[in-house]
Amino acid sequence: MSEQQQFDVVVIGAGPAGYHAAIRAAQLGLKTACIDAALGKDGRPALGGTCLRVGCIPSKALLDSSRQFWNMHHIFGDHGIAFDNAKIDVNAMVGRKDKIVKQFTGGIAALFKANKVSAFYGFGQLQPGNVVTVKQHDGSTVELKGTNVILAAGSDSIELPFAKFGEHIVDNVGALDFTEVPKRLGVIGAGVIGLELGSVWNRLGAEVVILEAMPSFLAAADAEASKVSLREFKKQGLDIRLGAKVATTEVKDDGVHVVYNDDKGQQTLVFDKLLVAVGRKAATRGLLAEGTGVQLNERGQIAVDEHCHTGVDGVWAVGDCVRGPMLAHKGFEEGIAVAELIAGLPGHVNFDTIPWVIYTEPEIAWVGKTEEQLKAEGIPYKAGSFPFAAVGRAVAMSEPAGFVKVLAHAETDRIVGMHLVGANVSELVHEGVLAMEFNGSAEDLARICHAHPSLSEAVHDAAMAVDKRAIHKVN
Repeated sequence: MSEQQQFDVVVIGAGPAGYHAAIRAAQLGLKTACIDAALGKDGRPALGGTCLRVGCIPSKALLDSSRQFWNMHHIFGDHGIAFDNAKIDVNAMVGRKDKIVKQFTGGIAALFKANKVSAFYGFGQLQPGNVVTVKQHDGSTVELKGTNVILAAGSDSIELPFAKFGEHIVDNVGALDFTEVPKRLGVIGAGVIGLELGSVWNRLGAEVVILEAMPSFLAAADAEASKVSLREFKKQGLDIRLGAKVATTEVKDDGVHVVYNDDKGQQTLVFDKLLVAVGRKAATRGLLAEGTGVQLNERGQIAVDEHCHTGVDGVWAVGDCVRGPMLAHKGFEEGIAVAELIAGLPGHVNFDTIPWVIYTEPEIAWVGKTEEQLKAEGIPYKAGSFPFAAVGRAVAMSEPAGFVKVLAHAETDRIVGMHLVGANVSELVHEGVLAMEFNGSAEDLARICHAHPSLSEAVHDAAMAVDKRAIHKVN
């Protein structure tokens, strides 16, 4: 082992939370190292974590490719655009995705170099005394000593004991790299990953069946948003079966045999490929040596306080490996906040205004509380909604599905939630985020001029509808 190297900050993990923490720490003048073990398809180090390599970015690339193909068959005709025998080259589509991933992983490496972050490639493990050992890919080990250590190990796919990953049963990584469109694709789990990747292959011609154990669809979202989304997905041919609890899977010559139980009893389906998308777990295995003092909670996550501190002097944890939603942008903010706290600055993350997005067609997005939560908590509220079917820009785009709903406190008019289903609502939801951050009211939002014609007019009219004064709908 080489001589111990000293740093102000050592970050384990170069995913969204880790690389933000490392770059911000370096910007603040702290000598910083960042450790990551991931390798790209070419066998070389690939920074960016699950999100960039096999999650957020590659899935959006495939979603966009598949959307273009879907539109050719279902929307282009309305525009007077005709073509013959359109085909999808899956290898070219996946190759485009891989090119985008490589571009961005290389971009993070360039940012590390520009900000003088020392990158180490291998598996980092926290030892007592804020020492981190790094087992590098060449078999050698280096030892880093950090005045502060930030744990940003990320998360892994949950594997079911009766559905082990392999050639035919895959997680999100495998579903991003199919070499051809499966004729029959099964998906266990109707969450973000299941819906997005199920949509990709459904648009390209696969028969997709999504098996969801819960009796309700997207229980975390607003009930109206869930209902409208489910209706649109079924129109697209997604076969979503609720209350379907998978019991066994078996790979046979003719495909993956899946046995599940629902209110009608035991059912059996056969698929060419099966995607398991039942959630993710903190990637803390092997992260902590004996005697560090860092604790894990009952879910295997690193226990931290509201400032992401572990209770061990100089040791912090951020991102998917701690409490809170497993969202890349939540990790971004935590990483930056911790770097600033270490530098003596005020770092803070407002969990009440973290936006959620599902990048299906239509998109689903929300921030703040749902109507169901407000009712359960006894908070008086008023609601205003507006449909995209009444928005000129949405209709001109052939994207009339969905709506925007604004929820405001009944007494103060302060916005407490915004829920959206429709085209590009991943962008529109930030009107709600910004308004809530500044303690804005529905009245404030209603009095802000929005361009016409634009999709954002749905936000404006929904805010006006809170006080039953929307112009373009019957209140």
